[in-house]
This record gives sequence, structure tokens and C-alpha cells, in this order.
Amino acid sequence: MYVFAFALQLIALLAALGGGGLALLQLWQNREDSLPVVEKAHLVISGALLLASALLLHALFWNDFSLSYVASYTDRVLPVFYRLTAFWAGQPGSMLFWALAVGLSGSAFALTRAYRNLSRPTRLWYWSFFYVIMGFFALILTSWSNPFVLQTPVPADGNGLNPLLQNPGMIFHPPLLFLGYGGFAVPACLALAQCLSGQSSTEGAWFRLSRPFIILAWLFLTAGIVLGAWWAYMELGWGGYWAWDPVENASLVPWLIATASLHTLIVEDRRGKLGRVNVSMMVLTTVSAFFATYLVRSGVIDSVHAFGDGSVGTPLTIFVLSGLVIALWIPFAAPKTGKPLAGLESREGFLTLVAWVLLALAVIILVATMWPVISKLWSAAPRGLDARFYNRVCLPLGALLVVMMAACPWLGWGGGLRNKKGFFVVIGGFVVSAVVIWALGYRQPTALVGASAAVGIVLGAIMLLADKANRAQPVTVGALGAHMGMALVAIGIAFSGPYTTDREMILAKGESDTVGGYTATLLELGEGRRADHEYIVAQLQIFKDGKSLGVVSPERRLYDKFGSMQFSEVDVIPGLGNEIYASLLGLDENSKVVVKVSVEPLVNWLWIGGTLMCLVPLVGLRRRKNPVSEPDSGNSAA
Repeated sequence: MYVFAFALQLIALLAALGGGGLALLQLWQNREDSLPVVEKAHLVISGALLLASALLLHALFWNDFSLSYVASYTDRVLPVFYRLTAFWAGQPGSMLFWALAVGLSGSAFALTRAYRNLSRPTRLWYWSFFYVIMGFFALILTSWSNPFVLQTPVPADGNGLNPLLQNPGMIFHPPLLFLGYGGFAVPACLALAQCLSGQSSTEGAWFRLSRPFIILAWLFLTAGIVLGAWWAYMELGWGGYWAWDPVENASLVPWLIATASLHTLIVEDRRGKLGRVNVSMMVLTTVSAFFATYLVRSGVIDSVHAFGDGSVGTPLTIFVLSGLVIALWIPFAAPKTGKPLAGLESREGFLTLVAWVLLALAVIILVATMWPVISKLWSAAPRGLDARFYNRVCLPLGALLVVMMAACPWLGWGGGLRNKKGFFVVIGGFVVSAVVIWALGYRQPTALVGASAAVGIVLGAIMLLADKANRAQPVTVGALGAHMGMALVAIGIAFSGPYTTDREMILAKGESDTVGGYTATLLELGEGRRADHEYIVAQLQIFKDGKSLGVVSPERRLYDKFGSMQFSEVDVIPGLGNEIYASLLGLDENSKVVVKVSVEPLVNWLWIGGTLMCLVPLVGLRRRKNPVSEPDSGNSAA
């Protein structure tokens, strides 16, 4: 059966090579008669990958440890849910899932009216690029990262899934990232295809034709990053949600480029400018997704989340460099269209500036992440940059972005203010909130500016949504919802980052200690055993001003198949103001409990804002009627 599964991956490779080769041959011969054959190749690829995925899920469900992949990431006590989601726990499975996500995205686009309205040359170019991507995936799966490798003798049990991955946040985090990466492949291929065919004036601009894919891909990527941060907060036990780990940074870079692209696409959509830039940006988004995979899977960077050297580093390097050349060469070899940009004081200038700041952040994070590799050129002992560097450089730029987000909707396309009253209300909200935050004792400059500007964004979004004309535009509603979500995320970061207070407490039963005005009293210390691990649990009652707020029960676990490595299970008393966060660090030499208790101000606004960012833009999927260029006095908010 697994030989058949491997053969399916091989069929996908042959279909991609055949389909892509035939499309290029037709273009070279200036013929279009074989387009139906070219188009059917994607059905073969998607069908083969879908069936191969079903066979891997079958093996995971039935604990078929004859497959090395199943034995590596599951065991007999693992619940069915985690057994099935182990599909993307390891490198070969995650590559298959990503390939499937791209294949199904391409097939879904082929079923749309937008695709049917494309000219034949655009279709041929589109499939040429798309099959290159699918061929690369299939080559990886059949050569360096095959999930269907058999092993003998067959072990009686598997190695089990890393306990850190046995969390809903981590289970949904990887597939959402891959769905995001995969979704951007469609607009990237279409952008290149239309750039080469030159048919945009008759068939419609690529970013309008692929708008649902752009929106969904960005939402999936955003949701994946937010869920990854939530998982780190709830599972790793250190009380933070972002450590600037190379693997965390790897997914952030495509998100920053994609977000920059969304802003420059507004300029092209409304003003007909930045056409070539937008093609490059969308291709760079997809290329950066592959670069993220290279970072995680090549072994070039040390990280607790990395897959180590999976022998895919070299092919990924070649693919990424080739994609980089294409992203820069093809768009700028095309004829220049559009007028020069207006000044920076205009909305199109501001949107472009926002995109530049986002790109600057992406470049800074990329270079800093690769610093251990870059510094090898002159240092025998290269070292990575720690979180202090990222915080010093990236947080001020992030605060600047929030300020720009607050101001941008009030600028006219041709310059000046289009709504002075709204602008000054936002300025007033910024000033008042800054004074209040300062008076409350929160005076860290970056946090103060970022949180005050976030209040301005929320005020501005509410005023804009009060306008019926804005509410009638699905894209505008989606954009304003995403901005409001981002504002809440900024508020959560501004307060939970620098103003978290924590304390390590050593307690015997009945003893108490305090942190940030809260008192923790140890009620009980228990221990026990579950199916695959032993645990100790501490029950702490939390008081504020003598009033009980509840009990937290953090655990420390020792799993049978993971040696002496201990795992923390945190517990929280949630709140929209302060959240109490407790992790059990262990026992001291006197068998007293060592716990870390943190007071996390406004941290849950980060998750609320992230959820808003992931859900409200779905409104933008509704079809917009009669997209037109706007005059300088246009009143649309986004």
C-alpha cells in the first residue's frame, strides 16, 4: 500500500513536469490547442496528493508502525485527535500537507469564474509557474522527504508525540501557516502570468481576480502566527508569547511582506500605480514562505522548534534563489505603467511608506535571524542576536506603524486631510489616552505611543464605520476590522510586554507570597500518574485585597518516552485586566514547591485582537461591484 502511496507522489511529479513542460512548449510555439491537457494535470496532481494524504492518515489512525514516520511521531496511548494531526508534526508529513494545500488552492482557482475569464496565454503562463511549484514539492517528497519510508523490524510501539505538541494551539498552528503559504501561490503565479501575457486590460487585474485567495491566505497566516504565540504562552511555561526565536521569525517575515503587499495593492486598486512593485511583492511573499521552510528544515539555524538537517536545505536554497530572481526580473522587465506617486503627505504616499516600514521590519528580522550564518564570514565563534536587539529595533518601528495606521485613513489621495473633524478627534483620542496612561504610571515611551495610537485607531475605525458608504464596501469593513484587531494586539503588547511582573515563590503547604499586589497561598501539593506520564500538581489560591479570585493548578510532568525531560503545564485565572499566570518549576531540597506566578496586564487583548484580525476581514470576501479608480477627493476609508 505504501509503495502505491509513494507512486502517487511520483505521479504528481510526472504530472507537474509534463503539464509545465507542455505549457511552456505551447507558449514557445505560439499554440494553445493543448491547453485542456495542461489544465487537467492539476487534477492529477491534487488527486494523487489527496489520496497519498489519506493513506498517511490511515496509517496514523491504525498505528501502523511499519511506516517510520508513524513510529517517529505517535504511540499507542496517543489520543486519536493527536495521532491524526501528527500528519504535520514531522518534516515529511508537513511537506506533504503543504503540497496538498497548494495543489488544492490551484484546483479551487481553476473552478472559479475568474479563471474561466482568463485569456489562453495567461492560463498557459499561470500553469507554467504553478507546475514549477508543484513539481518542486513532488521532487522533495519523492527524493529527500518521503513520508512513506518503511522500516523493519516493525516496532511494537512508537516514539510518541512530543508533549509540547500535544496542545490544540500547536496542532492548528502549523496547518494554518501552510494554508497561508499555499494560498499565496495562486495570486503569485497569476501575477507573473498576467505580467508576461499582458492581458490585464481585457481580463481584469490579477489581484482582483485572486482577491479571495489573497484575503484567505493572509487570514490563515495571521491565525497561524497568533495561535503559535498563544501556544508558546500556554505551553512553554515562561509567561511570554514571543521570544524572537528563528522559527517564530521565519513565519513572521512572509506575513510582513504580505501585509506590505496588501497596502501597496490598495494604491494600485484605487490609483492604478505600483503595478510592477505589486507583482514583485506577491512573488516575494511566496518565496519568503519557502525561505521560512528553509530556515526551519535546513539545520542552518539552531532553534528549539527546528526540524534539524533534513537534507532539503540545498534544494530549498536553489528554489528560493531562483524565485528571488524571478520576483525581481520578470515584473521589472515588463513595460512600466501608471503615473508617479503623489507626495508622502497623501494617502497613497502614506500607504507606500507603511509598506516600506513593514518591508524594513522584514529585512531587519531576516538579517538578524540569519546573523549566526552571516557572521561566520568574519567570526570563528558566531553568535545569534538575542531578544534585546529585536525589542530595541523592532518595537519602535512597530509603534511608528501604529501611529501611521491611525493617521492614514484621514489623508486625501492627492494630499491634505479629507476629513479634518475625524482627524482631530483621533488626535484628541491619542493625546487624552497618552495623558491617562502616563498618569497611571505606564511611562515606557514605545508602549505609551503605541497604546495611545491604538486607541486612536479604534476611535477612527468606529467613526468610519458609522458612515453608511463605508459599511457598504465589504473590503473597507474588512480592512477597518483588521486595523481594530491590530490596535487591540498593540495594546496587549504595549502593556503585557514591559509591565508584566513575576516572582518565583518557594512555598510549603499553607504558606503565602505576593506578587504585584496579589497573594498566592499553597493549598495542596499532589502527585499521580496518567497513561503516559507522572505528574505533580500544586494548588494555589490567589487573593487580591483579601478577596479570593480562584485557584490555579499548574503541573510538572515526566513522560515515559522522553527521558528525564520535564514539561510544564501552566494554569491561569483569566481576566480582561490582569491575568494571573502560574507555572510549577519543581520542588526544592526541602520538598517545598517552587512556582512562578506572573501578573500579565491586558494580555488577553492580544488574543481578542488577533481573533478580530482573523475573522472580520472575511467580510471582504463578498464581491465588490464596479471597482473603479478614485479621484483625489475619494471618501473611502481603505
